Amino acid sequence: MVTIVKEEFTFSEESRPFNNCHVSTIVEINKDEFLVTYWGGSKEGASDVKIYTQRHVHGSWSSPVVVDEEPSATVWSPVLHKAHNQLLLFFRVGPSFQTWTGCMRRSFDEGLTWLERELLPAGIIGPVKDKPLLLKNGDLLCGSSMQSWHAWASWMEVTPDLGKTWRKYGPITVPNHSMSVLQPVPYYTKTGLLRALMKSHEDIGRVCMSESRDGGCTWSDAMPTQLLNPDSGIDAVKLFDDRLVLVYNTTSRGILKVGVSRDDGDSWTEVLTLENTQGMEFSYPAIIQASNGLIHITYTYNRTQIKHVVLQPSVSTLSS
Repeated sequence: MVTIVKEEFTFSEESRPFNNCHVSTIVEINKDEFLVTYWGGSKEGASDVKIYTQRHVHGSWSSPVVVDEEPSATVWSPVLHKAHNQLLLFFRVGPSFQTWTGCMRRSFDEGLTWLERELLPAGIIGPVKDKPLLLKNGDLLCGSSMQSWHAWASWMEVTPDLGKTWRKYGPITVPNHSMSVLQPVPYYTKTGLLRALMKSHEDIGRVCMSESRDGGCTWSDAMPTQLLNPDSGIDAVKLFDDRLVLVYNTTSRGILKVGVSRDDGDSWTEVLTLENTQGMEFSYPAIIQASNGLIHITYTYNRTQIKHVVLQPSVSTLSS
């Protein structure tokens, strides 16, 4: 279904300005031009963690550039989204994921400069890991989630005006599990319904799915799919031909695979193993399809680098 066109790191070991990095996302800013973001610092949750971006232009990556930092706390899980004439950068600030506050910044020059930080309303944190989905009515649907001391749940946050006002729907949980699901990846089905894939707590151990039949206002209970999940982030993209492509870990974060579904997530076929080295970490992937049809994936490589992989999808056989 796919072949690897290119594999590279976005920066070299020698040039990285931090000890650890994690949670990348990628967006196409122009044809064959991309922007990636992630956090970097001494370790996750440390007060020296900052948000970095890198630009991919003319086939090469620029050096990491600091976009945001918080001297009194830490920053978490940046997410990029291109919306009309601006780039949106969502992220969280706070001492822990139980106490963080949602924030965002805007760029009107394709990420070269950014406006001042905006705080999101209390209870709204924006897309917590994966890219938002632009709905058919123009609203932006953001997969959100919360982790408390002994409860996990996913939510859907909707903004009709690119972050100025918000509505929130949920919670989405797996029945009879307080430690449930996080980090939704929303997408449209071929029939126009909304679905979301989520990572789950290790007690569940599967990628889970929820569905909305009213445009994202109400969501079904999340139910486990056939796909294993070791409490690790996932991401998916709907291709131009309606195939759904997922990047996910299986039994550990040392194994990273690509799967494809031709029926909107009801069944899956494993098509590629990106990484398979026990004792290392390859995790929290991001995936997009560029305007030329190529698939771009970024992911954490052993917490010290961000890896970029480009895939060429095969000709669709959806009708077979």
